[in-house]
Amino acid sequence: MSTATKIAIQGPGLKKQGIVVLQSFFIGFFTFVELWLRSGVGILTGVMILLSFYGALRFGRPGTTYVSVVTPPLAFAANALLWIMIFDGFRPSRVGIDFIAALASQAPFLIIGAAYGWFVYLNAKAKTKPSKRKGLVEN
Repeated sequence: MSTATKIAIQGPGLKKQGIVVLQSFFIGFFTFVELWLRSGVGILTGVMILLSFYGALRFGRPGTTYVSVVTPPLAFAANALLWIMIFDGFRPSRVGIDFIAALASQAPFLIIGAAYGWFVYLNAKAKTKPSKRKGLVEN
């Protein structure tokens, strides 16, 4: 039988700034690679988006959950727009179409990652609130 063990990390984990930088870097790098190889974003960028959600939630310090959830969609949109403008030049019609296509192709990955991230965030927030049920039982 094998037992699953958690990866032990040294120290308290990533700060908010570290999460933003790492998520932006990895999403930007994989967006660049896919745009360079395929002229469009696809599964490779999508998997990296999901891994960045999970990695930030897993390796971030307590209190960094909100940043871990909010950063990937913004980082992807900014990086996709930047790389599309670099590869296509400044042709508004072409950039606009490619940008909307990039957002549409990554929508399922962004929605799945955001749903998981918001679940973790709201669940942690609910655990810190005092229970209302305790007061009802005593009355």
